[in-house]
Amino acid sequence: MEAQRKRVLVVDDSETLRKLVNVSLRVLEGCDVIEAPNGFEALRLLREQKIDLAIIDIHMPEMSGLQLLGFMKSDPSLSSIPVVILTTERGEEDRRRGMELGASRYLVKPFRPRVLMEVVRELLQTKG
Repeated sequence: MEAQRKRVLVVDDSETLRKLVNVSLRVLEGCDVIEAPNGFEALRLLREQKIDLAIIDIHMPEMSGLQLLGFMKSDPSLSSIPVVILTTERGEEDRRRGMELGASRYLVKPFRPRVLMEVVRELLQTKG
């Protein structure tokens, strides 16, 4: 029986950044990357597909990454999905808010692909 492929949702309004994360994570075998340009599209995908992990930017139009994280953690069907915040925000306040809202990790751009891969691998293994 083949192992179930893990699905990672990357939410960022920058197409370039989404592609960079996608390429970085392709190295993880058994991992499919789904992209969303904003929080509303992310919520739609989260409700339609089984997502194993989400990587979310803070600054996006219409709905911030912190708002999206808040929605996810308040929805019982989404609250167990690990979330990695990947942002340019280096401030302690944003980091604190993200972790309080339930983020599993907080990474700052520019990121090292190997570090992102290690975090994703660890969170997916922890999730089972």
